[in-house]
Amino acid sequence: MVTVESRTTEWAAGATRDSQLFNFAWELKKQGLKESTIRTYTRYLSTLKKRGANLLDPESVKGVIARQEWDEKTKSLAINAYSKFLEVNGGKWTPPKVRPTRKLPFIPLEEELDQLISGANRKTTTFLQLLKETGMRSGEAWRLKWTDLDFKNGTVVLNEPEKYGKPRMFKIDPKLMAMLNALPKQSDLVFGGQNLRNYGRVYRKYRSKMVFKLQNPRLKRISFHTFRHWKATMEYAKTKDILYVMEILGHRDIKTTLLYTQLVHFESEDYHSAVAKTIDEAKALVEAGFEYVCTHENVMLFRKRK
Repeated sequence: MVTVESRTTEWAAGATRDSQLFNFAWELKKQGLKESTIRTYTRYLSTLKKRGANLLDPESVKGVIARQEWDEKTKSLAINAYSKFLEVNGGKWTPPKVRPTRKLPFIPLEEELDQLISGANRKTTTFLQLLKETGMRSGEAWRLKWTDLDFKNGTVVLNEPEKYGKPRMFKIDPKLMAMLNALPKQSDLVFGGQNLRNYGRVYRKYRSKMVFKLQNPRLKRISFHTFRHWKATMEYAKTKDILYVMEILGHRDIKTTLLYTQLVHFESEDYHSAVAKTIDEAKALVEAGFEYVCTHENVMLFRKRK
């Protein structure tokens, strides 16, 4: 029982140890819900209880939610958590009506991502570069095993996608593959098995230092997930192929991917330009992310947004 309680408390991610939330977390675990989902549900329920809600009284919960100065999205998450609690415990309620609006994600400049990547330690630099090149979710990248890497062919296989996404394979830059291969091999996991939430705190402290060092407050808006948004947006801007972007992200519903068709308006209109005189030179530029513009006097012109 001690072992079970210890594991369940970990799944609840620091939520109170009272039997109500303990039993709820354990039931969710038995249903096969992901640990991140269990953490989210128990965290919201714990917050509601701390603010005076009686979880056995839906009207009490409604009152507490109504008094909070939360945005519509936060209220929606709290309502979903309590609805799941009632489902597990055989209760019913008429949930409050909220209309959360989905905000467009922040898309940084590539040079801003590169500033964070280049200024970090070896492990963080490698992790961020992997997110940038593949568009993986941070949890997906964090759980990669050494057996998922094919150093000969330069590929990474994602067999454990999050949010019911599709498994997929990525061809990555040889430089990144060398960076991965240089990491300590002290665990079956490429990045060692440290708790991702704790690592996220380390990243945020580092990011704050870079914000101060470079005097660029925009960097503070760059989370791990921002790298995924950036990758998807750049791929759509380059290819205009929403199905291709859908495959990269591992989405099963194209409606989720369609968000990125709205993000091709950039704050910067600055470009790097390059020319190619041969097919091989043109091929190398395309592989480096440059976009063909035109041909003038037998010279092909290319550009890539900064």
